[in-house]
Amino acid sequence: MAIRYKILGSEKMEIKKIEQLAHKIRHNVVRMMGHEGQTGHLGGSFSSAEIVAALYGGYLRYKPDDPNWENRDKFIYSKGHAAIAQYAAMAEVGYFPIEELWEAKKLGSMLQGHPDRLKTPGIEAGTGSLGQGLSIAVGMALAMKLDKKFDNKVYCIMGDGELAEGQIWEAAMAAVNYKLDNLVGIIDHNGLQATGPIKDHYNITPIPDKWKGFGWNVIQVDGHDVKAILSAFDEAGKRR
Repeated sequence: MAIRYKILGSEKMEIKKIEQLAHKIRHNVVRMMGHEGQTGHLGGSFSSAEIVAALYGGYLRYKPDDPNWENRDKFIYSKGHAAIAQYAAMAEVGYFPIEELWEAKKLGSMLQGHPDRLKTPGIEAGTGSLGQGLSIAVGMALAMKLDKKFDNKVYCIMGDGELAEGQIWEAAMAAVNYKLDNLVGIIDHNGLQATGPIKDHYNITPIPDKWKGFGWNVIQVDGHDVKAILSAFDEAGKRR
């Protein structure tokens, strides 16, 4: 029997449909990379496909026809080199026509190699200079807390390789200092960076213990298990 996931009082996609969305993301990523000789980051995009699908299919509050809706949740894709996975999801949920994907990374396209909020409706920040995304997310979450007008949340996906950047840990400390319980940090722990395994280049393991040491509530799940991801978002979203 299909399970329908509910969040914020409204029905979203069934879990099965979110899993199908993840498959569509991968399919579109491959098509984008193979279209007229384009290249891109296949591994980093594939490893986060279910996480992105769970956000756009089951958790984020957004309106594709009103990207600047003031009550929306914010999604920062810190590992911006894998933005093609986000583009694939956004096209599937209606931000722009699927056909736009085949123009990705071309000169003048609305979909560039790294996210660009000035070109793409629904993108919240320019990312891809690794290590900066969580700082942006912290700033947004803090502004929301100070405003007290809405109950929005900020979600930030980071790659495990970019955890070698010191700015990540400064932002992690700031988030705890300001008690940002409206911020959800997500580590896509695939064990790889562009030039090989993270353990062979800048070994930042054990990752969970480090985040716990900085005061974060750490939840570990299989990043390809949609039901587990949604349950983790449920737990992460509880106010403390």
